[in-house]
Amino acid sequence: MSGGLVALLDDVAAIARIAAASIDDIGAAAGKAGVKALGVVVDDTAVTPRYVTGFSPDRELPIIWRIARGSLRNKVVFILPAALLLSQFLPWAITPILMLGGAYLCFEGAEKLYEALSGHHESAESSEAKLSSAAHEQQMVSGAIRTDFILSAEIMAISLAEVADQGFGSRALILIVVAVMITVLVYGVVGLIVKMDDLGLRLARSGTGIARAFGRGLVRGMPVVMGALSVIGTAAMLWVGGHILIAGLETFGIAGPAHVLHDAAVATSRAVGFAPGLVQWLVDTLGSGLLGLIVGGIIVAVLHALPRRGAATQH
Repeated sequence: MSGGLVALLDDVAAIARIAAASIDDIGAAAGKAGVKALGVVVDDTAVTPRYVTGFSPDRELPIIWRIARGSLRNKVVFILPAALLLSQFLPWAITPILMLGGAYLCFEGAEKLYEALSGHHESAESSEAKLSSAAHEQQMVSGAIRTDFILSAEIMAISLAEVADQGFGSRALILIVVAVMITVLVYGVVGLIVKMDDLGLRLARSGTGIARAFGRGLVRGMPVVMGALSVIGTAAMLWVGGHILIAGLETFGIAGPAHVLHDAAVATSRAVGFAPGLVQWLVDTLGSGLLGLIVGGIIVAVLHALPRRGAATQH
């Protein structure tokens, strides 16, 4: 009897060790997949703060929380099942779907530039009135979640490619871990960024001289940081969208744009003579962003500029 119990306990211990090893493997694979998607994570972090710019401080964290919930829902409820099923049964369909998403990012980034350069924006008074309205908040949250959907799809696709050799169940678990981990990382950082001015205000009212000076610096500097992040977010849409399109074309055998960009990056790094990795990354980023601007500009012209010109001609 005791021997059977000991054997049973040995079996339970062995199963526990296997389970622990499996958890470790899943965690390691999730970490590796997340690192591969880090570039898109940075873009996601840069894009989001512009959606809370101008809102009252008491609404910033609730808005970020709503966007974070929408982001996690995008990844787990919509993208994850679709990615797993497509990778299992229709792997060829993933690339064109991602390219459509990339084109949308190019359009959104180019549209922001078009609105800024053409002056198609509302008066300050109407903007302030809308910024305090629940309807405008819902509009901004919905826009952020739509943009996040494209970036999340790219993150999950990159992660899926890193764990393609795993079984179906392991792939699902790893991608769930990646989805939660990246969502917490991105929106935790975004929350810290948008509340830094509040922290600066508290420090500026504190008792110590160094803390007050640091707090005043934060209060003065955060509007500049938020403005810079808005610009970076728009540029990130063009860069990521263009990169998705270039990678997709290469997958379909149209490798010319990727080769031209790679050769230009290598030639530039050799000409500069230092920090070759950084120089190649910068050239690749600028090239992808330029393609994104061209594609997005064409879509903006079709959807905005040409209809307005037609209406003006009719009048």
